[in-house]
Amino acid sequence: MTDTTLPLDGIAVDHDATSATTSWGAKTWLAMLAMLATSFALVSAEFLPAGLLTPMAADLGISEGTAGQVVTATALVGAITALLSNVLIGTINRKAVLLGLSALAVVSNLLSAYATDFWLLLVGRAGLGIALSAFWALSMAVVVRLVGTKSMGRGVAMVSLGVSLATIAAPSMGALISDWIGWRHATAITAGLAGFALLLQLISLPSLPASASNSLGDVLGLTRRRGVQLGMLAILMLMAGHMTGSVYVRPFLEQVTSLSTGMIALVLGGFGIAAVVGTVLAGRLADIDARKTLALTATIMALSALALVLWGASIAAAFVFVASWGLAFGMAPVSLQANLSRSAPDALEGAGSLMVVSFQVAITLGAVIGGYVVDTFSATANMSLTAILAALTLLLALSQRKA
Repeated sequence: MTDTTLPLDGIAVDHDATSATTSWGAKTWLAMLAMLATSFALVSAEFLPAGLLTPMAADLGISEGTAGQVVTATALVGAITALLSNVLIGTINRKAVLLGLSALAVVSNLLSAYATDFWLLLVGRAGLGIALSAFWALSMAVVVRLVGTKSMGRGVAMVSLGVSLATIAAPSMGALISDWIGWRHATAITAGLAGFALLLQLISLPSLPASASNSLGDVLGLTRRRGVQLGMLAILMLMAGHMTGSVYVRPFLEQVTSLSTGMIALVLGGFGIAAVVGTVLAGRLADIDARKTLALTATIMALSALALVLWGASIAAAFVFVASWGLAFGMAPVSLQANLSRSAPDALEGAGSLMVVSFQVAITLGAVIGGYVVDTFSATANMSLTAILAALTLLLALSQRKA
C-alpha cells in the first residue's frame, strides 16, 4: 500500500498537515505544470493517428482499417498495464518511474515515426500504451502527494486539462502538420513533447519515495470496498454512455441536424472549448464535494443528450447542447476520479489502477455498443442511450454515502 506521509523535497510531511493546505507555492505550480505537460504529450500521441491514418496507411502499404488498429493496440496494452503497473514498480521512487515512462514515450514515438512496416509501428504504439496507462494509474496518488488532499480536485483538474487540450489539438494539428511535412515528422513532434515533459519532471518534481510496494492482491482487494465498487460502476456507466453517443455524434449532426462539414467542425470546436471549461470547473467543485460534482456532471450529460433527441433538428439547439455535453465531458474525468478516491484515501495508487482499467473497459464497451445501436437503429437511439446511462449515474451518485 502507499505510505501515509508525503515526502516533499526529501522531507516527510504529515499527511493531515499537508491536506489542510490549499494554496500552492511556486515549486508546487511548477511540479503540476510538469504533470500537465506529461498528460498533454501522452494524450496528443494517443489521438494523433486520427488525423494521420490516410497518409500513414499509404506510406506503409496497408489499408486504413489496418492502420486504425494502432489505436486498438494502444488501448489493449494500456488496459493490461493499468492493472499491473503499480505491482511491477514495487518500491521504486515514483519520480524515477515517471521519468522512465516519459523516456519510454519518447522512444515509442520515435519508433512509430521511423517504422518501416506495420509491425514496428504496432510495437511503438504498444510502448506508448504502457507509458500512457502507467502514468494515469500513478497520477492521482502523485497529485495528492504534491498538493494535498484538500486540493486534490484542482490538482486532478490541472492534469486532466492536458487531456482536454490534446483532444482538441492533436487530431487537427496532426492532419495539418502531416499535409505540410509528412506524417512521420508529425509523429516525431510528439516525441519532442514527451522529451520536454521529461525535462520539466526532472527539474520540478520532488523525490517521491514509496515506503512499500503494491501486490496484485492489494489492488484487487480494494474491489471489496463498497465505495470502490460504486466508483468503478459510475465510471463504467457514465463513460460508456458518453462513448456510445459521442463517437457517433457526426452522423447525428449530418442526418438529424443536416449540417455541412464546416458547420460540424464548428459544433465540435464548441464541444472542445466547453470541455476545457468543464475541467477547470470540476476541479474547484470536487474539492468541495466530489459526490455532488459527479451528480452535477451526470445531470448535465443526461439533459444534453435528451435535449438533442428532442430538439436536435434545430441548428441552434445542436450548438448549445453539444457544447453543454462538452462541459460535462470535461467535468467527467475529474469528478469520477475524485469520487472513486474518496473510498481509498489510503491506497490511491491501487485505486488509480482500477480507475484506468474501468475507463478503458467503458470506452471499449461504449464504442462497441454505440456501433451496434447506430447500425441497427439510428444515431438518435445512441443519444437516448447516452441520456439513460448518464441518468443512472446520477441516481448512483445520489445513493452514495457522503464522505
